[in-house]
Amino acid sequence: MLQESLMSVEEPKHTGIVWLSAIALFLIVGIWLLATRGLSLLAAPAPAGTHGPYTTDFSRAENPISEGGNWLNGQTDGLDWTDVRTTPGFAFGTEIGGHRPDPQKYDDSTALLKGTWGPNQTAQATVRAVNPNQDGKVWEEVELRLRSSISPHNCTGYEIMFRCSKIPKAYCNIARWEGPLGKFTMLKETVGSQYGVKDGDVVKARMIGKILTVYINGAQIIQLSDDKFASGNPGIGYYLEGATGVIGDFGFSSFMATDR
Repeated sequence: MLQESLMSVEEPKHTGIVWLSAIALFLIVGIWLLATRGLSLLAAPAPAGTHGPYTTDFSRAENPISEGGNWLNGQTDGLDWTDVRTTPGFAFGTEIGGHRPDPQKYDDSTALLKGTWGPNQTAQATVRAVNPNQDGKVWEEVELRLRSSISPHNCTGYEIMFRCSKIPKAYCNIARWEGPLGKFTMLKETVGSQYGVKDGDVVKARMIGKILTVYINGAQIIQLSDDKFASGNPGIGYYLEGATGVIGDFGFSSFMATDR
């Protein structure tokens, strides 16, 4: 009788302990899974080729522009083009200008951001321009670049160029650089004072899929479709023709690029 009494008392106690242990184990596993999932979400890297906006007001004096090794340059890295330089608050070109033959005159001052960028890109900059030419005999251009690349003797991608003048012969054009110096395809040409830019204007170019759209001060002025280049990097550039010694009269005072 005593043995039976002990068995009857201990059996439910043992069963309760088993259930409590199972519940505790379930809770521990559940909490561990939730914690692991939360940590994995927090630690998940951004998708390859996506950047938060790269912004700069060109705070350093550099020739060529580097900003901590973030830029490639036309002559330093591409050999056949020219570099971009900066003074505090201003980025401008180093091209000679003047009257030169093809293809030498197309050695635009060029700088592209480094890294792997996604194809959907936006570049935006604020124009700085003084002493704008009024007789139409000097070409001073500021340029935005999208899906571009540069390496020795090779430069590709899309160039969006704005004449730094508001004369009737001002323009905004889009060209596709095909590789060698001087080899490019003009995709779009416009003429008129509304397409030129002046000091303080904000220019922007965006390419989503095949569609490239251009803005001045938030107003859309050009849109076209092209699918030659599906990858590359954003950047800036400058062109001078018809005069020398005035390369520091035009450039950008700020720049932003993103592929989000």
